[in-house]
Amino acid sequence: MSSRLRETVTECLAQAQSDSEEVQQNALKTLASLTKVSPQNRNLLAQTDGAISTFLNLCRSSSSKIIQFLSLSILFNLSLNSNLKQPLAEMEMIHHLNSIIICPSCPECSKLAVSLICSLAMLDKNKAVFGVAGTVQALVKSVEFQASCIAAHHVLSSLTELVQFHGNSTLAVRAGAIPVLIQIVKSTESEDAGTALSVLVLLGRFKEGIDAIRNTEEVVNLMVDVLKRRCMLSKEGSAEILLRLFDESEDCVRVAVELPDFSSLVADLSVRGSAKAREKASLLMKKMMEVNLDAYFESHPMFYL
Repeated sequence: MSSRLRETVTECLAQAQSDSEEVQQNALKTLASLTKVSPQNRNLLAQTDGAISTFLNLCRSSSSKIIQFLSLSILFNLSLNSNLKQPLAEMEMIHHLNSIIICPSCPECSKLAVSLICSLAMLDKNKAVFGVAGTVQALVKSVEFQASCIAAHHVLSSLTELVQFHGNSTLAVRAGAIPVLIQIVKSTESEDAGTALSVLVLLGRFKEGIDAIRNTEEVVNLMVDVLKRRCMLSKEGSAEILLRLFDESEDCVRVAVELPDFSSLVADLSVRGSAKAREKASLLMKKMMEVNLDAYFESHPMFYL
């Protein structure tokens, strides 16, 4: 059986380089099916001489969107094997993926390219490679320009993975990620806002990131407003960002306390939120108790009314 499978893989790989698009399509469909569900088949194909370079060349050179899509599908399938993530993350491959997301022409190919980046970036050793190759900036640019045909949540998922590495977090902040992510949070209450907040939380771990968030106009008001939303991922993210803002500045605490709904929202989150949200709500309450607000209240007597 394995001998027959090896013959099939070798034959399909040869047919994938045929001058006939129909022959190419059939061969690539077979390889995509073989690698979709079987880690063993993925290893077998990846170990076949010239396989990875063949799919990369087809992605770049073929004028057929279907051939490009099938080639990317196979590469994505291969990336699911942890032992193949590092061999696939070569500069030639990454630069091509960057070009797809910067100048998208096929929505499905773009989504696959971003998903492939996310899959490869799950290996920590690959994160810095993507940073060097300019992928972080490409993803930020893709989210910024709404004309892009890539679904935002695919890009945000890849950013979430990449900015876990400090160097990539710095690149994202300097590429203007903070205002782009803030705009997503403002403009939607969908899951994309929750993912955008998750990225902001990661960027806010370091001084450059939290400073950029703190300097955003009315950011405390926005984060408190997010606590009113239904999406628990958004609530968790906004509570985490508020905590970090409170750590940075007592002024942020005062702005939050002055908002009429803040205390009740935090109290509600501490009871009805997820385990993570309840933990953050408890820390927010503790932070409010630690900050001396007496002087503030004395200078703002209307606050009592």
